[in-house]
Amino acid sequence: MAKKIRAHVFVSGMVQGVFYRAYAAEMAKKLNIKGWIRNLRDGRVEAVFEGDEENVKKMVKWCHKGSPAARVKKVEVKWEEYKKEFKDFKIKYF
Repeated sequence: MAKKIRAHVFVSGMVQGVFYRAYAAEMAKKLNIKGWIRNLRDGRVEAVFEGDEENVKKMVKWCHKGSPAARVKKVEVKWEEYKKEFKDFKIKYF
């Protein structure tokens, strides 16, 4: 059985208004990632990804590129203990 992990991610750059969250949600569903993503008022995007280690790492790698119009400057990742608290992947709004 694959090891389950959790990543708490903050993405900086031109990542709002460029469909970053929509593309991320699509990718998360393809990779069977659970969790959420949202815009922050300071212009960053925040996300929590849970799932198989290999797929969560692929998702974090995807964050460095993002959607076609995004210009990612920085990705901060905090590896956390897997909590199995999500049933699916959601885009959160303010």
